[in-house]
Amino acid sequence: MIVKSVAMQAYQNALKIQHDAQSKISSNFKSAAAPPQGGFMDALKTNLSKVNDMQNEKSDMATSFAAGKEQNVHELMISLQKAGLAMSMTSAVRSKIMQSYQELTKMQF
Repeated sequence: MIVKSVAMQAYQNALKIQHDAQSKISSNFKSAAAPPQGGFMDALKTNLSKVNDMQNEKSDMATSFAAGKEQNVHELMISLQKAGLAMSMTSAVRSKIMQSYQELTKMQF
């Protein structure tokens, strides 16, 4: 009977953690889905600051983990992947902007 109650408690804890994670993810998507007010430059600045924040968070988490303050490897790896993906997407956007600029400079008026 003790094993059943421990298993049930673990199952309920897992369901609570999953529910909390889903609500956090859905709130992040809702805030990210809203288009930024203003022009392209404002959207670019906003998103670049978000990428910078992710990079800073990644650096802080890695430093904390290396110092032994934080033991959560999963969160560290997720943070590393998010920051890496954000940086690669930023690089792709930068490349497209540069290509567009070069095409505009080649146009004759």
